[in-house]
Amino acid sequence: MNLYLLWKFFALAFSALLPLVNPLGSALIFVGVVGPASIGAYRSLARRIAINTLGFFLIVEIVGSAVLNFFGISLPIVQVSGGLVIAAMGWGLLNQKDSDTSEKKVEIKDDDMELSHTLSEKTFYPYTFPLTVGPGSLVVTLTLSAQATQHTLTMSLIAHAGILLAALLMAVAVYFCYSNAPRITQAISPSTAHGILRVVAFFLLCIGVQIAWNGLSALLTPLLKLA
Repeated sequence: MNLYLLWKFFALAFSALLPLVNPLGSALIFVGVVGPASIGAYRSLARRIAINTLGFFLIVEIVGSAVLNFFGISLPIVQVSGGLVIAAMGWGLLNQKDSDTSEKKVEIKDDDMELSHTLSEKTFYPYTFPLTVGPGSLVVTLTLSAQATQHTLTMSLIAHAGILLAALLMAVAVYFCYSNAPRITQAISPSTAHGILRVVAFFLLCIGVQIAWNGLSALLTPLLKLA
């Protein structure tokens, strides 16, 4: 049972975060943002961005439940609202046009993205946030973290371990894709990256609907018992 819960939350977190972080697609944007640089520079940046990505998920995982308790937000409300947001993200990714990725490149690469500045100064913003992780990743992690706390203490720790394991694997994927970003751009066409994104986006839509349904069921069950 403990192992099942671990892999359950690992699968939920990884499948939900994969289309949002999208290491493969983000690597294509990463090359355009960084521009011409040595392989060593790409590996150094990728290592720092991967560490920042893992730290981002870890902080949200630790303080997420405390923030909810501070504002008095219940778990079913988080499940419904978070699930709807996740489903909307999946629907948007599923139906977005191929040109949207190039538009995002323009939005991210602004006047401040000049190579005259030190590349290491941009490892958190904008390379980690919002290029790699953003509000969508925050919502997913916060929702799953809140869902994990509904178990007993031991089971909750196991569920959180599953989420952190998914975050660790996601950070490893970010490092691998970013460190090899120049080679990936030569081997994978943008159309192939869009095709992969569409498939994963469908699963993201299903996960969002399932999470929202879990919260809605928890809210409606007491009302149906009273009826």
